[in-house]
Amino acid sequence: CRFVSHVHDAIVRMSRPALCKTYPVNSLLELTLKSNEKVRGVVYCTDEVSQTVVLKKSLNHTTLASEVFVIQANAVTSKEVIEENAGEKESIPLGTITKKALEQQERRAIKLAEEALQHINQKASPAGQAVFDRLLKACNQVEWTGESILVLNQIQVDPPYGVENCRLLSDAGRQSEGSLDRVKKIVGHST
Repeated sequence: CRFVSHVHDAIVRMSRPALCKTYPVNSLLELTLKSNEKVRGVVYCTDEVSQTVVLKKSLNHTTLASEVFVIQANAVTSKEVIEENAGEKESIPLGTITKKALEQQERRAIKLAEEALQHINQKASPAGQAVFDRLLKACNQVEWTGESILVLNQIQVDPPYGVENCRLLSDAGRQSEGSLDRVKKIVGHST
């Protein structure tokens, strides 16, 4: 039954014009929605899978560069083309991109992804992973030891990762009690 539904959706999508034809990129449009709301902006892109149109509206007299609207195509009741190719005036030409720069960027992205993967513990609960992520953001020196979290090599947070599960390691020393209090505050700020 699910297959039939997917086939039906695909046939319906094929029978109507592509969104990029109905809502050309870089065109300034005013769309009227089913709620009678009018949205005006330059078409940034369209997505056939989600059946959405993304409009970008430049803002003046603000620190924000633009406002972005993601609109379901089936929510549009009417469309008025104000100006074609309006977005080209706003576009900024791309600088020269070298193969070396792309390779460096790729290496950097791979390194960051590998580092991020090291911080994920498949055995930990989602709540435990969330506590780990908060501690990592605040303390920087955080690692997994089994299902427990080790912070600054001094404090251990055990499952189920509550304030009562935070403890100083025996060789941490008296000066680490301030760190323990801080870790407990961070752990306590869950949800």
